[in-house]
Amino acid sequence: MVLAQEQTPNMILFAGSQMVNAPQTGAKPDQPSRILALDFGSKNIGLAVSDELGLTAQGLPTLRRSNKRNDLDHLRRVIRQFGVGEIVMGLPLRMSGAEGAQAEKVQAFAEELRRRFKLPVHLFDERLTSVEANRVLRETEMSIRRRAEVVDQLAAVLILQSFLELRRAAPNVVE
Repeated sequence: MVLAQEQTPNMILFAGSQMVNAPQTGAKPDQPSRILALDFGSKNIGLAVSDELGLTAQGLPTLRRSNKRNDLDHLRRVIRQFGVGEIVMGLPLRMSGAEGAQAEKVQAFAEELRRRFKLPVHLFDERLTSVEANRVLRETEMSIRRRAEVVDQLAAVLILQSFLELRRAAPNVVE
């Protein structure tokens, strides 16, 4: 449920959620396309993909970053393999809502993805997704080492699931 809404240039702010709208240039309307979520970090990129109906998010193996070229090649293969029509990236904001250095890196990478793949890239407020992912994983009997391996993947799943739920609740806002 959206409690408050405020618009600023190129951003839509919701109580707890923020998105930057991007132009729709994805798959044809009669073809179901999937949404790829990225939890972008300096060492890893957590990945998740929606089902064709856009109802659920499934985690994909985490991308261990090496260099920009290899990262983009891997993402190109994932986009083709899953028929991705749009991308959502977690935007790491401070609790105050202010952007920091990592948010700027995410925005620059998002722009590179738009340019390279000609797909809409949405930026979605990811505050507390890593905290939630760690909380969920602590409740399992998974080893600390294994939890560290899947936390980025789970964060991407949480970003995508939140995005999908917001899209269903406010379809005219999240296009």
